[in-house]
Amino acid sequence: MQLRTTVNGAAETLEVGPDESSLSVVRERLGLTGAKLGCGHGACGACAIQVDGQPVASCLLPALKLEGRQVETVEHLATDDELHPIQRAFMAEDAMQCGYCTPGFVVEAAAFHDAWRARRGTASPSRDEVAKALSGHLCRCGTYAAIYRAVIGACEGRFDAAPEAGAPLVAAGPRVDGLAKVTGAAKYTVDVRPEGMLEAQVLRSPHAHARVRAIDWSRALALPGVHGAVRMTEIGHKVRFVGQEVVALAAADIATARAALREVEVDYEVLEAVVGTEAALAEGAPEIYVNRTHKRAPNENELDLFPVRWKANLRGPFGMFARQAGRAARRIEDDAEAFSGTFETQTQVHTALEPHAAVAEWIGDDSLRVHLSTQAVSHMAEELAKRFGLRRDAVEVHAEFVGGGFGAKAVMPIEALMAVELARVCGRPVRVANDRREELIVGGLRPALRAEVQLSVPPSDGGNTPPADGEAPQPALRMHTWADAGVAIGSAAAAMARIHLPQAQLDLADYDVITNGPPGTPFRGPGGPPAFFAMEQAIDAHANALGRDPVALRRGWNRNPARARVYEWIQEQALWRDRPAPLADRGRYRRGIGVATATWPYFVEPATQVTVAASSAGFRVSMAGQDIGTGTRTLLAEAVAAVLGVPVHTIEAEIGDSSRGTHGPTAGGSRTAASVFPAATRAAEALRDELLEVAEARLQLDAPVAVPGGLEGRPRGDGAAQPQFVPWSEVLAVAPAITTTGKRKRDQGGYFLPPVAGLAIGRHLGAGAQITELEVDTRLGRVRVLRAVAGLSIGKVHSPTLARSQVEGGMIQGLSFALYEERRLDPRDGTLLTGGLEDYRVCGLGDVGALEVHFIPGGFEGVQGRGIGLGELCTLPPAASIANAVAHATGWRPTQIPLRPDRVLAGLASVAQSTEGSQP
Repeated sequence: MQLRTTVNGAAETLEVGPDESSLSVVRERLGLTGAKLGCGHGACGACAIQVDGQPVASCLLPALKLEGRQVETVEHLATDDELHPIQRAFMAEDAMQCGYCTPGFVVEAAAFHDAWRARRGTASPSRDEVAKALSGHLCRCGTYAAIYRAVIGACEGRFDAAPEAGAPLVAAGPRVDGLAKVTGAAKYTVDVRPEGMLEAQVLRSPHAHARVRAIDWSRALALPGVHGAVRMTEIGHKVRFVGQEVVALAAADIATARAALREVEVDYEVLEAVVGTEAALAEGAPEIYVNRTHKRAPNENELDLFPVRWKANLRGPFGMFARQAGRAARRIEDDAEAFSGTFETQTQVHTALEPHAAVAEWIGDDSLRVHLSTQAVSHMAEELAKRFGLRRDAVEVHAEFVGGGFGAKAVMPIEALMAVELARVCGRPVRVANDRREELIVGGLRPALRAEVQLSVPPSDGGNTPPADGEAPQPALRMHTWADAGVAIGSAAAAMARIHLPQAQLDLADYDVITNGPPGTPFRGPGGPPAFFAMEQAIDAHANALGRDPVALRRGWNRNPARARVYEWIQEQALWRDRPAPLADRGRYRRGIGVATATWPYFVEPATQVTVAASSAGFRVSMAGQDIGTGTRTLLAEAVAAVLGVPVHTIEAEIGDSSRGTHGPTAGGSRTAASVFPAATRAAEALRDELLEVAEARLQLDAPVAVPGGLEGRPRGDGAAQPQFVPWSEVLAVAPAITTTGKRKRDQGGYFLPPVAGLAIGRHLGAGAQITELEVDTRLGRVRVLRAVAGLSIGKVHSPTLARSQVEGGMIQGLSFALYEERRLDPRDGTLLTGGLEDYRVCGLGDVGALEVHFIPGGFEGVQGRGIGLGELCTLPPAASIANAVAHATGWRPTQIPLRPDRVLAGLASVAQSTEGSQP
């Protein structure tokens, strides 16, 4: 059918199908890739475009509805020399991380801004008005606090003009790639389309447990437009969860590939499945891994697996980090007042808005180019070379922009292997990209966890003065956990206690319960949020029961300087210091304040190398790394700019390509900043020194010294002359091309452990805390966070703006974990029930209260660069802090999350019944 429409001012005439979407037209037909496919059902807003001036979800709007209408995409909001005020605001307020959702937010916010300014001038909209206008949009990275600031500021007129007349557009905000993200110019793996590319689709198992007896794809391959297929599960092998990959095939387009999948016949021998931990541990339950197939179980953690006893579907206990376990057990048994509780956290999925995706292309028979949504271009290139028997320099992995990861994209994805195999079979480039349901099934998850916790605290000496830090008798803690990571193993949640309470007597044990569910993968602080949810609540509850101040109690046990700074910071905060007594409110709405703390190690990749180059064109910094939204491009540019004393945006930063010749770290484990900033600084210092030598030789200067923006030196032989300032541009004009490479030095005293697989654990620990103020609606069972304040002790903050963004995002992901997110499977057959972003709810703009971030100075003098990572640390306290605040408000101690209204109401009812039962 013929469609006539106007797109970004240009008349277009297209032939479209009756089931084709507007998003498909602008992306696939017109190449306007700013609008993104996020969910496919109108829940995330990434696909927003304007039609006749009104924002719409283009993934739902049929293409034929564009007939005769004016369409505007994010690419048309800016001109060559002028940005829309919303675009300037998003850049200035750093209202982005990975940037995948940013074009959709910008398009919708621009429409709101224009309508608001027409009606209200420069009046300030309320947070509720902004939240309502953008309610159809999600940011998985969690940039909502900055989005509020940006939209309100733009509506107030603060971004009507560029901050400096004549300044380049790219300089409108702190991120060097901010302009590309707000204009839709940033290209992600899903936007890559090499000539002749085929589209792949995957046939997935409908059974939770079955053996594949036969596969017949002859009818599928006979269809016009189908080019090839590969088996992802071999004949005779088992599938162990619903959604496991069985066959992948490639065709000319997605519709043809999907039609071909329907023609593939698979003969399954269906086996009995176990869904959930109770079923897996039941007497006589079928074993998921038998006959020495344990080694096939994937690892859900970031670190290597240790050998642990395995019996049927139970692996464990893993107790390597226990300390005086027998003494801890005896103390708890002898303490009549010991705390005892069981805490449960749900399965949380990563669901980054850019799905797992790969585009593979063979160049001849022995070279491979792969565009991949990954957290590790260097590591992926190395692994692909090994898997396919290629030279390392014959494999290129590209990830110019990555739409979030949170740990799920740190390991080799099966999508990359499918794309490479299909590209070899078909002789053409092939793209594999998950849809949202596939991403929610196989895109990665944090395991569900049950933790049994018992805590014994030595009695107080009865004095009015609490003991000094580290001088109180140590507690005894028993923490045993059972994790459900589906078919994956490697839980180490209880081990978190050894990091947080290293001097305590600790009876620690971790068990994996293997079930017929999709495998867990590393997720921003693996094991951490569930562990601290249990541990920090146990400490809080026991302190309250004993009539002790919970922060003073922690301080008495502590001998770590970072934690000491955090505890002191908590006690200085008015929100905590001036909190009301527990149960202060008695009406329908009850406010509470809670605190939780956390400890996390830092990691580095010692092999990290950064290259800095100078030529007549300017300065360039490069690394074989990637930026998943943390701001690595900007961090590299800032490190070089600081050494040379030039504006950050004058530094060209190049990453996202494994063939750059240097090794870049995986974006995970909070290792990036601590690895790349010192390396980039060393490279820039070496370059600066070489430029000084050039100036001395070619500009005839005596002993020139670097100053901001250039150097100063006296003309040779004229000691009485005043030093002359020479900008770097004049030095570069006479200098040859210079390239220097910097590598991160070892920390003072080395590392806690020697590097394993290129990863080193530092000798120091970072610490953090979150204070949460919230409101509980006792009638509807809703919990609303009003305000959250985070404090982190991480040493030097290399980039305060980027760091604040990361912490705010971590706080929001923690809030989402505590209140909303819950992956659910059908207990009968393992089918995913939460198959979309309307069923699997993540935190939206209106769910976020006011956020504050504090960086506590001091410490980490022995660390290169004097600063460590923070991406995990800020995600650990929120759930426990929220739960402690609920207990403070209501007297009910939450032991299971998410805090759904039904759970809250049941908990409040149990407290009311207990109170009534205790009355005479």
